[in-house]
Amino acid sequence: MDGVEHTNEGWRVLIVEDDERLADLTREYLESNGLTVSHESHGGNAVERIRAERPDLVVLDLMLPGEDGLSICRRVRPFYDGPIIMLTARSDDLDQVLGLEMGADDYVGKPVKPRVLLARIRALLRRAASSAEGENGADDQEPVRLQFNDLVVDRSMREAWLDNESIDLTSAEFDLLWLLARNAGRVLSREEIFTALRGIEYDGQDRSIDVRVSRIRPKIGDDPVHPRRIKTVRSKGYLFVKEA
Repeated sequence: MDGVEHTNEGWRVLIVEDDERLADLTREYLESNGLTVSHESHGGNAVERIRAERPDLVVLDLMLPGEDGLSICRRVRPFYDGPIIMLTARSDDLDQVLGLEMGADDYVGKPVKPRVLLARIRALLRRAASSAEGENGADDQEPVRLQFNDLVVDRSMREAWLDNESIDLTSAEFDLLWLLARNAGRVLSREEIFTALRGIEYDGQDRSIDVRVSRIRPKIGDDPVHPRRIKTVRSKGYLFVKEA
């Protein structure tokens, strides 16, 4: 195992993983770094465990007995808004894309490197904590609500509306939409977006930002083929247009 970095953050993490050895090693490492960890080995029990325990974050394997990780992620999203990290086959882009589409916030390839997983967990939990602080008015310099014609994005409620109709956004989709909208009129590079949302450097290959943009566009009334509101700027990044 990698070296230990002690913290007192006390975050509660649920690992849903049927590989008992991997789960035990991961739990040992995370607990040695200040996290409180529980484990579920059967996919069929995962939804109720998440509902009952309300962990701060879920590490969810894709392939599980009883019910697979994609189905679990889809079923818990209506009542669970904490971060979800999917464990996927490193080389399978489809697994990663499907996980994001079902509402996962991040993914880590197998075999799992404990230090990488810990860094992703901390980044997501700190982002969630920062969002909660924002809801309580911790940042008075940042606007709480942004409006662009028929589109309204509200940071305090973490909701968005189009033509006064609520938009169904995952937590990660809202964070990306808010980041783009807050920087309307300025091109944000994938590197900037990745660092702001994930707290780690962009590796040049991760597709999660592109997947989320493609999912957000139709939800906010944008044309996926010829977008007017969130434009792709070739070789640079994304631009949220103030007056679409």
